[in-house]
Amino acid sequence: MSDLVPVFDGHNDFLLRLLRDPEARATTWLTNTEQGQLDLPRMKAGGFAGGFFAVYIPSPKAHNDPDFERLMRNPPYNLPLPPEIPFEQALPVAMAMVGHLHWMEREGHLAICRSTADIKAAMAAGKIAAILHMEGAEAIGPDLDALHVWHAAGLRSLGPVWSRPTAFGHGVPFAFPSSPDTGDGLTEAGKRLVKECNALKVMIDLSHLNEKGFNDVAALSDAPLIATHSNVHAICPSSRNLTDRQLAMIRESDGMVGLNYAVGFLREDGVAEPFDGFDPMLRHLDHLIEALGEDRVGLGSDFDGAQIPPDLGDVAGLPRLIDAMRAHGYDAPLIEKLAHRNWFAALDRVWG
Repeated sequence: MSDLVPVFDGHNDFLLRLLRDPEARATTWLTNTEQGQLDLPRMKAGGFAGGFFAVYIPSPKAHNDPDFERLMRNPPYNLPLPPEIPFEQALPVAMAMVGHLHWMEREGHLAICRSTADIKAAMAAGKIAAILHMEGAEAIGPDLDALHVWHAAGLRSLGPVWSRPTAFGHGVPFAFPSSPDTGDGLTEAGKRLVKECNALKVMIDLSHLNEKGFNDVAALSDAPLIATHSNVHAICPSSRNLTDRQLAMIRESDGMVGLNYAVGFLREDGVAEPFDGFDPMLRHLDHLIEALGEDRVGLGSDFDGAQIPPDLGDVAGLPRLIDAMRAHGYDAPLIEKLAHRNWFAALDRVWG
């Protein structure tokens, strides 16, 4: 196994695990319980230096919900989206999740970072460098006042939607095969949100946004276009993946894409089932590098939010992914770019 290469990651859902069992948060964070895909010991073992920690508001469960996992194992599928979650309902959930992240910082092994200088300082101190990210802006009202409160709490990255609709726009459903052109673009509130994020230097994440919303952000934003955890539609025609036209727009903006490890967004057949080895991941990386250039591609795992390849397993398996890149012919400078340097450069371009 290779020496550890520091990995800075575009997306994880660890805070959602803490939300589901807050009484066990110290155990969940500080010990390897062999549950989920992330914890501090396994991060250290895998070279995970930091990344985007998502605040995501889970949809309420209904007794008549379909078996989404079974449907995603048997394409074609087009999963119904949950309804919009009201601001008043989302706000206390988001507050709890941000509270968990601030507790992790107070506990001493993690730092909430507001600049690339903060990220590098945290890494030098042996701490996990965390960016506070919102995956879906339900906890921000159309008046945008809460955006400024969250910014003061450390928010530096925001996706206007998870796949369900918000006051700001429309996400893509989980569908295969499907184009990302699945609905309307940004609302007027969404357009104001883009402008206010630009003014605050909050990064806008396009990963769950539909094609018309993507186009609206591209037309309105003065920042590089970033998709923190998305893959290649030309390889796996899922609605969640980016078309070559979208990739060309990201390249033109000097933006960035982080590779998503979810098996259903990697496999050509769209089946959400495990596969052996790393070839599908490398195929997507090859295409992203060809489309974007080697300076605009990184990693965006979706740890604790997705089924990932079993040969990777969890965050402690990152050295096996790095070894697979090396065996595939990627040299050391390219691996360092993919693992962390490209994220630092992209954040510098967004944050200034």
